[in-house]
Amino acid sequence: MQEKAIDSQDRISGLIKDFIRTSPLNTMQDKTGEPAWDHALVGFASGADPIWQQYKEYIGPFHWTPWEIFTQYHPQEGAGAQDLSVVSWVLPQRGPVRKSNRRARKYPSAEWARIRVYGEEFNSALRRYVVQSLREAGQPAIAPMLAPSWAIVQSERFSYASSWSERHAAHACGLGTFGLCDGLITSRGKALRIGSIVGKIPIQPTPRPYTHHRAYCLYFAQGTCGKCIDRCPVRAITESGHDKERCQRHLASTREYVRRTYGFEGYGCGLCQVGVPCEAGIPVKEARKVLERGEIPPPPPPLA
Repeated sequence: MQEKAIDSQDRISGLIKDFIRTSPLNTMQDKTGEPAWDHALVGFASGADPIWQQYKEYIGPFHWTPWEIFTQYHPQEGAGAQDLSVVSWVLPQRGPVRKSNRRARKYPSAEWARIRVYGEEFNSALRRYVVQSLREAGQPAIAPMLAPSWAIVQSERFSYASSWSERHAAHACGLGTFGLCDGLITSRGKALRIGSIVGKIPIQPTPRPYTHHRAYCLYFAQGTCGKCIDRCPVRAITESGHDKERCQRHLASTREYVRRTYGFEGYGCGLCQVGVPCEAGIPVKEARKVLERGEIPPPPPPLA
């Protein structure tokens, strides 16, 4: 007998938060017994939202819309974009993890490196769990980041990009906007990991409480801050933005440090995500007030 459809924001949010609370996979795999995550922000967007086509035009034709990735793996469903929803969640870094990495100057703290590896393993398990739960309720779904066809693509505009971006999905689902370092700033800051799924689910989208994709960043909103520039140990962030290739080279170099210093196979950096005004919240006062008041601004303009 088919289970009742999982078709409300509260039910899906509860599914995600229950898994975080109860799963034995939620661990840093160290002696403390501390969980990797203790909270989640959850948002929703329609598969027919115009923002997905804007992404495709802005990022590149290789970037999937929800309909494109869903129909790759569920062509028999005959679903239209309007039949699909995207569920996105943000896993904010816990205070002790942020504090440990705040002290770092070149390489990540042990706690941060563990989260980057074991915390993301849990995030993948969460993706699979949400997909499986929906399928068992008769609602086919796919986690784009776990799809065999997901790929990193060379991009003339961005050096490289991917066929699905968790940050962009979260932005579309009303969970945050982008900062100077390209990180997503949310109501719980930008020290985080993100996950998402696309499913054939009738669900009310989350209104986006911003009108610009940089609304929560002090540098773009007020011309101030730029603290992430100083936090980057290899100067991969400047007033011009984020140098992905330089950042990636440094990230790769941290593997040997983590192995030698902490004794496990891991990597990470994230220095630009801590020790900055947007570490644990939205630093732009007016944007924060809009979110707190629950205001719904007019539809956002095309990305520029």
